[in-house]
Amino acid sequence: MAKKVVIVGGVAGGASTAARLRRLEEFTEIIILDRGPYVSFANCGLPYYVGQVIKEKDTLELVKPVDFKTKFNIDVRVNNEVLSIDRKKKQVMVKNLETNEEYALEYDNLVLSPGAECLRPNFEGIDEVPVFTLRNIPDTLKIEDFIKTNNPTTATVIGGGYVGLEMAENLSHRGIRVSLIELLTQVMPTLDKDMAQFINNEIVLNRIQLILGDGVKSFAKNNSGSNKYVVTTQSGKKVVTDLVILCIGVRPQTELAKAADLNLTERGYIIVNDQMQTSDTDIYAVGDAIQIQNFITHKDTVVPLAGPANRQGRIAADNIAGRESKYKGAIGTAVLQIFSQTAAQTGLTERQLQGLDIDYEKIYIHPKNHAGYYPDAQPIAMKLIFAKKDGKILGAQAVGGPGTEKRIDVVATAIYFGGTVYDLQDLELCYAPPFGCARDCVNMAGFVASNVQSGEVDLCHWNEVEKIKSDGGLIVDVRAPDLYEAEHIEGSINVPLGQLRSRLDELSKDKTIFVYCQVGFSSYLAYRILQHNGYKVKNLTGGFNTYQISNLPPGGHVGELKPYNTQGC
Repeated sequence: MAKKVVIVGGVAGGASTAARLRRLEEFTEIIILDRGPYVSFANCGLPYYVGQVIKEKDTLELVKPVDFKTKFNIDVRVNNEVLSIDRKKKQVMVKNLETNEEYALEYDNLVLSPGAECLRPNFEGIDEVPVFTLRNIPDTLKIEDFIKTNNPTTATVIGGGYVGLEMAENLSHRGIRVSLIELLTQVMPTLDKDMAQFINNEIVLNRIQLILGDGVKSFAKNNSGSNKYVVTTQSGKKVVTDLVILCIGVRPQTELAKAADLNLTERGYIIVNDQMQTSDTDIYAVGDAIQIQNFITHKDTVVPLAGPANRQGRIAADNIAGRESKYKGAIGTAVLQIFSQTAAQTGLTERQLQGLDIDYEKIYIHPKNHAGYYPDAQPIAMKLIFAKKDGKILGAQAVGGPGTEKRIDVVATAIYFGGTVYDLQDLELCYAPPFGCARDCVNMAGFVASNVQSGEVDLCHWNEVEKIKSDGGLIVDVRAPDLYEAEHIEGSINVPLGQLRSRLDELSKDKTIFVYCQVGFSSYLAYRILQHNGYKVKNLTGGFNTYQISNLPPGGHVGELKPYNTQGC
C-alpha cells in the first residue's frame, strides 16, 4: 500500500516538504491541511502590498491548491483545521471550516508546520482602537481595506523589528505620517546597537517619529470627538493616530503538539533532532514553531526565517523518503530594506557573544559599495566580529547602499566553511566599477581584521573614548583642519596626517596616543608612522563615523531631514 504523509500547515516549511517529497516519491499520498484560505503565499512580501510596491494581490499567492494538484498530485485542503493528534492510532481529527464536518485522517508520517502567531497583549483600550497585526494575506487585506475606506493621514507602528520597520516604511510610501514606538533603545534588535543606530538615523531622516525605550501603556479614542485615537506610552507620551499596527513579536502555534504530548521547550517551541523528527519519530516539525541549533555555537535557538524553514522542509522530506539528511543549524543570515538603506547580518552579534565563553575582537570599516569614481557610490558601514584565538569569523553586520547584502552573503558562506579573517582578504570577488572595487568591502574587512590578528595594529573602540578622556589619554585627530573644525571628538587635538612627521616633537612618548580619522584608514597610516617612531599608539576602529553615530541620542540624526512623502495625503 502507498505511504500516506499528512502535513499540517503550508507556506515555507510545509509546502517545501510536500514538493520535495513528491519529487522523491511519486506514489506516496501527500495531503496538506491548512486552516486558512491560502497554503503557499509570500508572507515576506505582505508589507510591500500595503505600500503598493507590489500592485496585484494575486501575486502574493505563490502556489494555488489546484496547482499543487495538477503539478505535484498533492491534495491541498484549505480551511481545514486539525483539531487533535492521536499518536497511538496515527491519525488526526480534522474540521472542515466551510461545512463544519469533522473527520479522521490516518497517516504514516505527520509533518507539523504550524508557524507562529502575532502577539496581541491585553493592553488597556486595545479593543477600542483599529489595531492590526500582519501575518497572512487576510491580515494584509484588512489593513488595505481600512486605508482605502478611511484615508488615514497618520499611523502608529508598535515594535521596531523586521515587520515593524517594513510596515513603517511602506505606510510612509502611502503618504501616511508614521510614528514608531519601540520598548528597546534601538530598532532591529537582532543587530548590535552600534549598527542599529544607522537604521535609527535613516528612519528619523525620513521623518518618521521614532520613540525608543518606551513601551505602550494604553490605547483610547481621542477626546476631541474626531476619528483619531491616542496611544499612551509608559512614560506618558501621547501619540495621536488613525490606526495602529502591532508588530511586537510572535509565539509558536504549538497547541496541537502540546496536546499530543510532544516534547516542547519552556517557551512552547517543538523540540526536534537534526533530522527534523520530534520526540515521536513518526512526526516531523519544521518552520517557525521549532527549536533548532545555532550553526556556530551548537546551542539551542529559534530562527523564524523563510530560508531555514525551506531547508528544514527539504530535510524532513529526505528523511521521510529514507534518505538520511541532517540540518546543520542556522547561521542567522537576514536582510532588511529601510528606505535608501539595506541592513544585513549573519552569524553572532556582539551581544550574543557577551553571554558566551568566546574571546573576540571587532573591527568597523566604511568602504564604498562600488568604485568611488563611478557615479552614485554609497558607503557601507560594516562590522566584522572574529575570534581572537585564531581569527575565525563569528559574525558580520552591514548597513549601506546597494550591494550591502551581497557582502554579508559572502561572509555567511565563509562562516559556513569555517573561514577566518585571513580567508576574507584572499577571496577573489567580482569587480567592475558599477559593482565594486578591486579590493572589495569583504577584502577590506579581511585586511583590517588580519592586521589586528597579526599584531600590526592595536585598536580602541567608540565606547571606550569617554574612559580614554577621563584617564587623560591623548586623542589625536589626523583629518584635514576643515573637517576637524566642523565636528570632532571633544578634547582631541588636530594634527593632520600630512603634517604628522614634521610635528612628532609635539607628541609625548610617555603616554598612549589614540588616533582617529573619518573612517579609520588615514589614522591607520598615522598609527604606522607613530609606531615606527617609538610611540605607544592605538587606532579608533571605524573612525569618527562610527563614534558619531554610535553616540547619537534617541531621535538624533546625522544629515538633512528629507521632505515628507505626501503621495497619499
